[in-house]
Amino acid sequence: MNLTISGHHLEVTPALRSYVTTKLDRITRHFDQVVDVKVLLTVEKQKEKERRQRAECNIHVKGNDLFAESAHEDLYAAVDELVDKLDRQVVRHKDRLQDHHHDAVKRLMQ
Repeated sequence: MNLTISGHHLEVTPALRSYVTTKLDRITRHFDQVVDVKVLLTVEKQKEKERRQRAECNIHVKGNDLFAESAHEDLYAAVDELVDKLDRQVVRHKDRLQDHHHDAVKRLMQ
């Protein structure tokens, strides 16, 4: 899995980098066919005070591209919210990939 973490109007500290990496481990635990992950952390200067920390992420999984973004007054809370959104998308994508049509096998066994 290729992981790219970049910051816009902020420096990505090692603590922030390790926090994002440990949170993204939850996604790879649910779905192991993640090819590429790009995370962009932004501080909006002109926005209102409570929603100026943004986190957005592009994930390239086998067969699809997933995108989520989140804004919060705290960057760590924005990352938490972002990973929650991505986790739901990845689980939904994994369910779509699995074939749930096994009633033909049941008929053969009877």
